Amino acid sequence: MKKLKIPRKTSGLARMEKRWGILFALPAILGFLFFSLGPIIASLYFSLTNWQIGNNHVAFIGLENYKHIFTVDPLFKKSAFVTTYYALASVPIVLFLAFIVAMLLNQKVKGLSFFRTVYYLPVVVPSVASSMLWLWLYNPDFGLFNLILKQFSLPTSNWIYDEATVIPSIVIMSAWGIGNGMIIFLAGLKGIPTHLYEAVEVDGGSALRKLIHVTIPLMTPTIFFNLIMSLIGAFQIFNQAYIMTDGGPNNSSLFYVFYLYRTAFTETKIGYASALAWILFFIIMILTFIVFKTSRKWVYYEGDQR
Repeated sequence: MKKLKIPRKTSGLARMEKRWGILFALPAILGFLFFSLGPIIASLYFSLTNWQIGNNHVAFIGLENYKHIFTVDPLFKKSAFVTTYYALASVPIVLFLAFIVAMLLNQKVKGLSFFRTVYYLPVVVPSVASSMLWLWLYNPDFGLFNLILKQFSLPTSNWIYDEATVIPSIVIMSAWGIGNGMIIFLAGLKGIPTHLYEAVEVDGGSALRKLIHVTIPLMTPTIFFNLIMSLIGAFQIFNQAYIMTDGGPNNSSLFYVFYLYRTAFTETKIGYASALAWILFFIIMILTFIVFKTSRKWVYYEGDQR
């Protein structure tokens, strides 16, 4: 005959700790519900309406906003293309430069702390100030870059003021802010056991073999993390278009989030902008899912038995 298990009563101290735990967590929970989850749910509803600021009559129109975006709106296709072009160009360059700089800063040289600070410094500069600085650098009349080109008798460029060069110019600007990725790569490099490098040396391996057979395989989880974060950040680029180009020239730098912002707060089409926001959410989610699914083929975790 089985004995009935009588649940133990929670002690008074445990109950008090539970209540205090909930009480201290309550501000964060309420903040998430009211300032994150609530607006997300509200934007999903608004995307199914024709809500426009100043219009008191808000009607439920179903999927009409989404149909208009995919079938009629030419700026949606333009902004999606421009953002994808920027992401495909900037993410590999930023990851590559951040990895190379992290490897250089992982060496035992004098003034290492100084160089680490210098490379990370652009990250702590406010993005507005950074954009204003690059506006001066890219000025075709008195900007620093064209002055340097003139000194070497090279042809100058219109940089962000030309349709052909505006996205490459912003990509170059993005390479200036590699500090976050560099710090994460540097932390990953510090975690690689030194005895693995010593084993390669014993076998007569060169520095290149250390890189190929030790460094890169063990850094793939860090590369994977930086790839995801860089991809998400690239599709959410906004400040450069807002401050530097206003989406021009001829919408050639009309990034998706800037188009969303302009639709919501310039044209006051909140319902339409909410639909644009949800499309961006699904684009980023699908891309992230694809990277996660393909990561099993190239990301190596220590102790993995594959």
